[in-house]
Amino acid sequence: MDSIHKIIKRYYTKALEKDNSLTVYDLFKWKKVDVFLKDHKSGKVLVDMKELEFPDHYSQNACDIIASKYFRKAGVPNECGYENSMKMVAHRMVNFWCESLSDEGIIKSNEEKQIFYDEMVYALLAQMYAPNSPQWFNTGLAQSYDIKGSKQGNYYYNKKLNKVVETEDNYSRTQASACFILSIEDKLLGAHSISDQYATETKLFKGGSGTGTNFSSIRAKGEKLSGGGVSSGLMSFLKGLDRNAGAIKSGGTTRRAAKMVCLDVDHPEIMDFITWKAHEEDKVRALGKMGYDIDIDGEAYETVSGQNSNNSIRFSHEFMKKVENLSKNPEETIELSGRVDNSINQTVNVNTIWDAFNNSAWQCADPAPQFTDTFNAWHTCPAGEDGEYNAKHNRINSTNPCGEYAFLDDSSCNLASINVFKFYDNNKKDIDLHGYIHVIGMVQLILEASIHWGQFPTEDIARKTYMFRATGLGLSNLASLLMVLGYPYDSEEARNISSALIGILTGYSYFISSLMAKEVGTFIKYDINKVHMLKVIRNHAKVAGAMPLLSSLNKELEDEASGFEGLNYKPIMVDHKILKKESFSNISELLKKCWNEALHYGEEFGYRNAQVSVIAPTGTISFAMDCGATSIEPFFSHIVYKKLSGGGMMTVINPVIKMALNNLGYTSEQIKDIMDYVLEKEPIDRDGYKYEKLLDGKIEGAPHLKEEHIAIFDTANKCGSGERFITPMGHVLMVASITPLISGAISKTVNLPKEATIEDFKDVVLTSWRLGIKGITLYRDGSKASQPLNTSLNSDKDLKLEDLTYDQLLAKAKELQKGVKYSRRDKPIGIRRGTTHPAQINDVKIYTTVNRRESGEISEIYITTDREGTTIMGLLNSLSKALSVMLQHHVAPQDIARMLRGQKYEPYGFVQKHPYIKYVSSISDLISKVIDIELGDFSKCQVKPENYDINTNRTNIVSTSDIIEDQISTNNVHQTFDGKKIEGDRVYGSTCPNCSSSRMVRNGTCMVCLDCGSTTGCS
Repeated sequence: MDSIHKIIKRYYTKALEKDNSLTVYDLFKWKKVDVFLKDHKSGKVLVDMKELEFPDHYSQNACDIIASKYFRKAGVPNECGYENSMKMVAHRMVNFWCESLSDEGIIKSNEEKQIFYDEMVYALLAQMYAPNSPQWFNTGLAQSYDIKGSKQGNYYYNKKLNKVVETEDNYSRTQASACFILSIEDKLLGAHSISDQYATETKLFKGGSGTGTNFSSIRAKGEKLSGGGVSSGLMSFLKGLDRNAGAIKSGGTTRRAAKMVCLDVDHPEIMDFITWKAHEEDKVRALGKMGYDIDIDGEAYETVSGQNSNNSIRFSHEFMKKVENLSKNPEETIELSGRVDNSINQTVNVNTIWDAFNNSAWQCADPAPQFTDTFNAWHTCPAGEDGEYNAKHNRINSTNPCGEYAFLDDSSCNLASINVFKFYDNNKKDIDLHGYIHVIGMVQLILEASIHWGQFPTEDIARKTYMFRATGLGLSNLASLLMVLGYPYDSEEARNISSALIGILTGYSYFISSLMAKEVGTFIKYDINKVHMLKVIRNHAKVAGAMPLLSSLNKELEDEASGFEGLNYKPIMVDHKILKKESFSNISELLKKCWNEALHYGEEFGYRNAQVSVIAPTGTISFAMDCGATSIEPFFSHIVYKKLSGGGMMTVINPVIKMALNNLGYTSEQIKDIMDYVLEKEPIDRDGYKYEKLLDGKIEGAPHLKEEHIAIFDTANKCGSGERFITPMGHVLMVASITPLISGAISKTVNLPKEATIEDFKDVVLTSWRLGIKGITLYRDGSKASQPLNTSLNSDKDLKLEDLTYDQLLAKAKELQKGVKYSRRDKPIGIRRGTTHPAQINDVKIYTTVNRRESGEISEIYITTDREGTTIMGLLNSLSKALSVMLQHHVAPQDIARMLRGQKYEPYGFVQKHPYIKYVSSISDLISKVIDIELGDFSKCQVKPENYDINTNRTNIVSTSDIIEDQISTNNVHQTFDGKKIEGDRVYGSTCPNCSSSRMVRNGTCMVCLDCGSTTGCS
């Protein structure tokens, strides 16, 4: 019979058995790299570290992210005082896990400990897996460096004392969890009260973690209070908690707090909650038209409420069945029930709530749907810790902020992800399944170790984590694997391969959990949840094809003849015929074997862990593993930007495409032609300057590419002028296929095009419920006021250059400059015309004159003041010369305006004597607004001209390469100009709060920065 000791074996480090002089670190080649990162906006240096040691195969981007995010920066006992090698990081984490497993009794001998150490270090350095960020931050600091820190109010369950106690220091135990779910009760003071929620959330946000809470227990506005009077209502408290989250931020940084707010659909304030963010988004747009900064961290968003959480509605089966029946009975109703006072109950038309929900999601991507009965149908522990089956406090009521961890209130989960692409052998054209399950089993051990020697932010979370021991293993880089295998993301083959691989991950993890239970016992509350957990395991096994469906005669177990226990729908099952047809019989058989063993050993020994798997967004750690795509997300684009060790970026095509084309049988010459097509550049000769302009990166239309292969290379969004992209239902079907084979849920966003309708939203949500998806987020391109767009410059779309961020414009300028052989300054000659803008800041008069060439191009800017002979006059003269020289070297005035915008120094404040500019933060800020006005852009001005288009909040502008015809009026400073339009799809989201890069993209339900790896989520 199998035991945990047979699982701990050498697979990747067998060479160490042959040569005792080698260590696991000798199995890699190493290199020294420098890591230098700066804030894209201010130029402030964020990280400057020299001679850092990494495995030779790591990209510069992975080195940058690991060093800047995860290397310990202080207190390390070496010559430089900080971690300067990936060897140090790997050792401190893996050594901690080894010692913890030895203390727990899972590892029995020094030989086992050494094997486990070598295998886990190897797999980590080989980028096969990565734990979630808190492990990198905290794990092993005390054991390796004697860094303990002071008490931080963390707790753990002391088995000997049989109670929760406070930890003595901050690092002897690890705080390895990124995901927390909190409970709240309908009271102002005391444990789990509204005021206690403030304290607990503050503590978690300070540590960089995220929280999720269902607030449905809070009484609604107008409900009676025990002491007399009526409640101010749920929304008043939610707004206060939102402000608290915005003030604390996350991890003490500028990052917004990660927070999930859930509300049941029958709460009396459901309509106010549904429309909350949509109304606030309207305010942001209005503030933007008044000149306020509408970046996600700008003044406009800071002014409104509801911006520090992901909001979700918990829809019941009953409600969704009524939605489904609306076509037959449009008068379907639902009763909204007071929490303690039935006098406020009201009956509302289902269609009213349904329309408001989808309209709000269409407007601003919030709220999202969570299907509460589907979550609870797969709940392994509905008896909780007190045995009260399906009681409200023992149900799954909420998720973590990103939506993948779903379990009991006041519980936590620590995560890790496997880079599934690393197990593909391109020489054999096959997946190394033995290596895959080997790493799955070993990583489950490290997650268990992190619970055993873990610590937690509240006493309740410490107790419940100890009692249930939930772990969250997932995977990343799925899109790379599907592409090299030659399957479109939106295909039956891809969905079956994906669900089978994830089913293997979950099934084998439960098998490992049963072996741990055999060795050291089940989780404490297993017995009172045994019957429910085994039911869920059987349902998983049926989806995997390891068990036959129930006979329709077995009605006491079967619900609505679905063949599944306790389910009122039939989940999507793995189609083994497709797997075998596609020559994946080995995957098919392994999937069945894993679930047979998980069930068989679980029935005999129970399980050590109540849950074992989730699909998290894996933003930062995916970059640390050099993944081409995060989580189960498809590729974002064919064009990627490779960081160079000496600084700068190089535009390259995703290398997986070349491998995929080769596997599809294309010749090297054909592959070169296709790759060149994707990276095609257009030579431009303009006024003696030679440029190479990168085209839009589409692959459709490429030479030699066969029609039947095009879908393999479809991405989440359209690539430039291409028309293809993965349809919304392609995302939905992938999630639906995977969901019944994981313990938790999936953090996934369905991308919808800008022209998607509210009816499209309804279709996606209703289909998701019907297919058994637990929760999902919908995002329509352009629905957020803060969303910048890409820099694909063509002429048949209605996007404007001024929608772009400074960094995107600068990237485009650098791209255009790549082909320039020399720089030439074109000084203006003769008489030129211009416009002078008078303004007075406090008592300082400023005159800004903008001169133009005959062609209309801005060529000079002169700034002067009435204070002759003063320092400010000299500085303004110097600034004038610098700006004018930049313009004469053809630096785009838009870039200059963005460079100057927002700088703050004296004098600043209210502005007199200018018709449109009424407030500036400095003279530089004033000049940026003047340049904007000269380009026809009044969006940053407090007053708009009468003919200004307030609906678009802008006028058309021109780039410096365009010819402005006879449209300039020296007497009218708000003359508008027609220029080239921009074609393209959404590529980047808001500005990164860590490095100010504009390359923030959607990653599951959160955002991740492509430059520094920062996320807006909790992982």
